[in-house]
Amino acid sequence: MKTSLTLRTSCSLFFSLAVGQFGRSEKRWCQKIVIILKTHKTASSTVLNMLYRFGEERNLRFALPLGYQLRYPLPFNAHRVKGYRGPRAMEFHIMGNHMRFNKPEVEKVMPADTFYFSIIRDPVALAESSFAYYKEVAPAFRKAKGLGDFVDDPNKYYDPRLCNNHYARNLLWFDFGMDNNANFSVELAQYGEAMIRQTFRLILVSQYFDESMILLRHALCWPLDAVVSFSLNARQQKSGSNSREKLRQWNALDWYLYKTFNRTFWEDIDKFGRAQMEQEVALLRMRREILGRVCLKDGGKPVEAYRIRDKNIRPFQSGVVKILGYELQPGLDNIQYKDLLDSKQFPRTPEPNLVYM
Repeated sequence: MKTSLTLRTSCSLFFSLAVGQFGRSEKRWCQKIVIILKTHKTASSTVLNMLYRFGEERNLRFALPLGYQLRYPLPFNAHRVKGYRGPRAMEFHIMGNHMRFNKPEVEKVMPADTFYFSIIRDPVALAESSFAYYKEVAPAFRKAKGLGDFVDDPNKYYDPRLCNNHYARNLLWFDFGMDNNANFSVELAQYGEAMIRQTFRLILVSQYFDESMILLRHALCWPLDAVVSFSLNARQQKSGSNSREKLRQWNALDWYLYKTFNRTFWEDIDKFGRAQMEQEVALLRMRREILGRVCLKDGGKPVEAYRIRDKNIRPFQSGVVKILGYELQPGLDNIQYKDLLDSKQFPRTPEPNLVYM
């Protein structure tokens, strides 16, 4: 399936030069090797864009997929990384494209001191977004008239054997590499939690995105400007679901993960300091507003795709809800970020000029 792509614009580089002095005096980043498990429908595309920008500016090497995803939805395999020549034969600094987590294979690519993090979302909101976006992709969703119909009797629509139905149940659990069709038990849920905690040093929460970015920047020793961003792949808001408890029951493993790591998230904020967090979030939002005025039309607000004149940066549309994007100010160039990084790491050898006699 075609996915929406992350964009790089000259505006981000201009912003770093024009208003990026805040981070100049801060210490060098303390985590050079980074992996984000890019979970679905959790604002992970926005976070990946930050990693792309940070890594490009510092000439870091990315573990890029041969296509646009790392073998997803199959478990990650090291041979799907472009340029992979065997366990740790090449140094990679950042990995972030969609994958189904498979730690033994990831460890063949990334060093032992890699900083692992990910981002989660309330499974009710996640289910609403997944249904809207994957309505024509997941057979279970395609058969249902609406999300309410689906969750009223999910087993009527859901067949675990069908390809892409993983989007319809415990999607977080699936992305973390576990069996999303397993029957819920406290023992299984606690086992999954332990597996995640063993590897991932930070779990962010998309509903508290700005607070998440402050925790991330301090964990990585990044300057504030490195986490200034705009939301990618935002959807046009519809009314919320009236079946919250049923969605939690259907996605019980995801609900357990969310409750557990949401609690840990706020414990981390308490350790950081609520007052300090409020100050940094306010500063982050101010920087975002500046960036929006410099780079975007319509006051930096996302707009429907048809209003974006440059067809190359219109967000890919999937499902039944419109995916919003941004209209750049005149004179700013853009490029598909993944393609840019790919061309820099794997430049094409020019064909020799042949002289025919």
